[in-house]
Amino acid sequence: MKKCVVIYNPNSGKYSKEKLLSQFPVILKKYGFDCKIIKTEYKTHAIKIVKNLDDDVNLVISVGGDGTFNETMTGNFEREKRLLLSHLPVGTTNDIGTMYGYGKNIIQNLIMTLEGEVKDVDICLINNRPFVYTAGFGKFMNIPYETPRSIKKKIGYLAYLSEGIKDLKNKTNLYDITYEIDNEIFRGLFSLAIITNANRIAGINNFYKDIKLDDDRFEILFCNLTRKKDLLKSLYFLTLYDVSKVPGFYFYKTNNLKIKFNTPLKKSWCIDGEQLNSKDTEYNIEIEHNVKVLIPKKNIKNLFINK
Repeated sequence: MKKCVVIYNPNSGKYSKEKLLSQFPVILKKYGFDCKIIKTEYKTHAIKIVKNLDDDVNLVISVGGDGTFNETMTGNFEREKRLLLSHLPVGTTNDIGTMYGYGKNIIQNLIMTLEGEVKDVDICLINNRPFVYTAGFGKFMNIPYETPRSIKKKIGYLAYLSEGIKDLKNKTNLYDITYEIDNEIFRGLFSLAIITNANRIAGINNFYKDIKLDDDRFEILFCNLTRKKDLLKSLYFLTLYDVSKVPGFYFYKTNNLKIKFNTPLKKSWCIDGEQLNSKDTEYNIEIEHNVKVLIPKKNIKNLFINK
């Protein structure tokens, strides 16, 4: 029998997963896997778990939010021999899971995974720390990691919207940054930036059009807006158009980015919905190719060049 380790975050989502997880060993056995289920006990625990798994584990499934998958991926990057990963979304926003084609039924998602395909995915790195789909700083970027977990459990995605409305009342800071893309150097004042390798961000579908997860590129968005009405207008346009067409947004597509902060950040970076604890003033974002992930077949034709 092959070996599968399921790592689940008991704090993700609005409901208890233990009853559903009890069905996993039976289902996994039908697909030729012995199953071991491990519960995370603290933040970053999934990193340690994955890093210390035996090399003969055939599949690691993270069950949690986008941050749980980030920790699972980070632990895998800290290994000498990487393992095959998959992810079942049960968090608040579930951008990664929705992009992959999952629904809300965990058991059905598990079956979709086991009947899926192993794909080579581009994973971005920020100062050698992996992020699966998004990293950002500035206006609104602190909301995912500062929104109280108790509120997220109670009202789900609405918790983020509520905190976003509150944040509109706060002063919008401009950051003086120098950045280099494809050997060209720029400098400007920006209120936020988002680096992504995904077509769904913050619950917004089709944030970018025609995203491919194996094209050796990630997408960059800089924004220099500060006035409330301009920010609201741009957020409205995001629901209608591709982000590259929104006024006040500057869009790039590349595989290398260097950012230097000439003024200090007020809030930490957010990566995959979690806080990046870093006091660096310079950041290098690049791509690690051919990271193997088992995903459902549903959206493969839309997400990959090599189908």
